[in-house]
Amino acid sequence: MVIPSTKTEQAPSVQSPSVPTRAVRSVSLPPAEESVGSEAFRAIDRMREALTAQSTGGISPASLALAFFDWSIHLAAAPGKRLELIDKASRKATRLMAHCTAAARDPDAPPCIEPLPGDYRFRAEGWHKQPYNFLAQAFLLNQQWWHNVTREVPGVAPHHEEVVSFAARQFLDMFSPSNFPFTNPEVIEKTVATGGANLIRGFQNWVEDASRLITRQPILGTENFRAGKEVAVTPGKVVYRNHLIELIQYAPSTETVMAEPVLIVPAWIMKYYILDLSPQNSLVRYLVGRGHTVFCISWRNPGAEDRELTLEDYRRSGVMAALEAVSAIVPGRKVHATGYCLGGTLLSIAAAAMARAGDDRLATVTLLAAQTDFTKPGELALFIDHSQMHFLESMMWNKGYLSADQMAGSFELLRTNDLIWSRLVHEYMMGERMPMTDLMAWNADSTRMPYKMHAEYLQRLYLDNELAAGSFIVDGRTAALQNIRAPMFVVGTERDHVAPWRSVYKIHYLTDTDVTFVLTSGGHNAGIVSEPGHQHRHFRIAFKRSADTCLAPDEWAAAAESKDGSWWVDWTNWLASHSAPERVSPPGMGARERGYMPTEDAPGTYVFQR
Repeated sequence: MVIPSTKTEQAPSVQSPSVPTRAVRSVSLPPAEESVGSEAFRAIDRMREALTAQSTGGISPASLALAFFDWSIHLAAAPGKRLELIDKASRKATRLMAHCTAAARDPDAPPCIEPLPGDYRFRAEGWHKQPYNFLAQAFLLNQQWWHNVTREVPGVAPHHEEVVSFAARQFLDMFSPSNFPFTNPEVIEKTVATGGANLIRGFQNWVEDASRLITRQPILGTENFRAGKEVAVTPGKVVYRNHLIELIQYAPSTETVMAEPVLIVPAWIMKYYILDLSPQNSLVRYLVGRGHTVFCISWRNPGAEDRELTLEDYRRSGVMAALEAVSAIVPGRKVHATGYCLGGTLLSIAAAAMARAGDDRLATVTLLAAQTDFTKPGELALFIDHSQMHFLESMMWNKGYLSADQMAGSFELLRTNDLIWSRLVHEYMMGERMPMTDLMAWNADSTRMPYKMHAEYLQRLYLDNELAAGSFIVDGRTAALQNIRAPMFVVGTERDHVAPWRSVYKIHYLTDTDVTFVLTSGGHNAGIVSEPGHQHRHFRIAFKRSADTCLAPDEWAAAAESKDGSWWVDWTNWLASHSAPERVSPPGMGARERGYMPTEDAPGTYVFQR
C-alpha cells in the first residue's frame, strides 16, 4: 500500500506563510524509508483498481472479501454459535406462529416484535391487518435473526463484524415487503383509490429523475433554493481570495458590535452555506443580528489540477490565511474561531499548532459536530480500512479528486431506509413528490476533494488517529490538543451518523482547557441548523473546568442540564461572556490599506463552482 506523503507541497497559486527556520532546526526527524517498489509497476495496479471501482461503486471487493472470509471461517469453526442460531430460529418461528394464531382471533393483538427506533416502514394502519401484518412481523424477526448471525461470532475482528452486519442489513432491506407494490398495503390502497394513476405518476417521476441523472442536471426542486437568491442571502462582501478560499465578511445589522469577531471554518466536503441557509434558519444571520462581526470561509471546489493540494495547504491557505485577514480587518482583537464538521477538525489542528507556537489570537474555539479522536468514528468507518483506503487512493489518483457522487453514495448507504427505499416507495409507487427543503437542496450541492489531501486526511486521522495520539506534525512540531488554552464550546448531535456524539465528546479527554459541551437533538446537519423557534428541539449542556473530574459520556448525559429550544441562544451568551464588555462601532468592510479589498457581494464566486 502506498502511504500518502505528509510533506507539504504548495500549489503554485496558493500563498502560504514561510516556516520559521528556528522551528525546523529544533526537530530532528528520522530519515524517510526508501520504497522497495517501482512506481511504474504500482501504476499498473492503480489503473486496475481505478477501472474496478467503476463497477463496484467505489467499494473495495478485497475489503468485503476479507470481512466475509473472517466471519464465515469463524462461524464454521463455532458449533456452539451455530447451535445457538438454530435455537433462536426455532424460537422466532414459534413466536411468529403464536402471533398469527392470536391475531386471527383478535385483530388488535400486540405484535411479537417492534421495529427498531427510527424505522417507520411499518407504522401505517394497513400493516396491522393480515396478511401484511404477517409479512412485516416475519421480516422483522428475520432481520433480528440475521443480526444475531453476524454478531458475536467468536474470533471475528470487530471491524469485519461491523462490515458483515452492515452488508447483511443492506441486503435484507432490499427485500423488505414495504419495497414491493403487491406487498405494501399503502401502495395497494393508493392504487385502488386512484385507479392506478399513482403508478403512472410514479413512472413519470422515475423517468424525470433518470433523465436528470443521465444529463447531470440538479435534483428536481433545487432550482428553488439558489445561492444568493433564496439561500445564502445574508449581506456581505468577499474581502479576500486565494486559490483555495474566499473569505466573506458580513455586513453589520446593529449600530454597535462585539469587539471580537467570529471566524467560521465550514467543512470543505460541502458548500459553506449550510450555516447561511434561508433567512429564518441562518446561523450567520443570527450571529450578525446579535451584534457579532462575522467572517466565513467559502472553499474552492477543487478539480484535477488541484490533485497535489495537501491537508497542510488547507490549514495554511485556509484557516491561517483567513485568520490573517480577520486580524488585519479587526486589528488588536482576538477571534472567536468556529469550525463545523471537517472544518472543526482542521480548526482544532490549527489551534493546537498556534498554541505550540505561542500564537494567542484565538479568544475561544467552537467545534460543531467535529471529531478530534477517530477511534470510533461511527458508521463511516465501515468504508475506511487499509484495503479500502488503497482502493480510494487509486480512484482519486486516476481523476485527481474524489467526486461528489462517490461521497454522496457513501452517505446514502448509511441511511438507505431514509434516503433510498422510502423515496422509492413515496415517489415511484405512491406517485407523490417529496417537497424539497433548503437543507435537502444544500445537501445536493456537494463538492469534490483533492487526491492528496483526502488520502492524507483518511490515513493520518481515521487510520492512524495521529491528532488524538499526539503525533500530528505541523511545521516540524507536534500539534498537541493539550496545548490549547482558549475556552472551548463543543456541540454533538444525538443522531449523528458522521460524527457520533460520544466520539465528539472525547475532546474532554484530549484538552486541558475549560470545555462547555452541548448535546442537541437532531442529526449531523439538522442538529446544527437548530434556530430559535424550531419546534421539538431540545439539548443538554454542562460546563467542565480544566481541573474538574472527567465523566464518561453516558454519565455526562445523565448529569447535564436539559433545556428546550435552541442551543444557539446559550452559545451566543457564552461568546458574549468571553468577549470584551464594551461594544464598539462596526469595523469597515475589508482593509484596503492592508490589501484586503472588498470585491463581489456574498456569497462570492467559489460557491457556484460545479
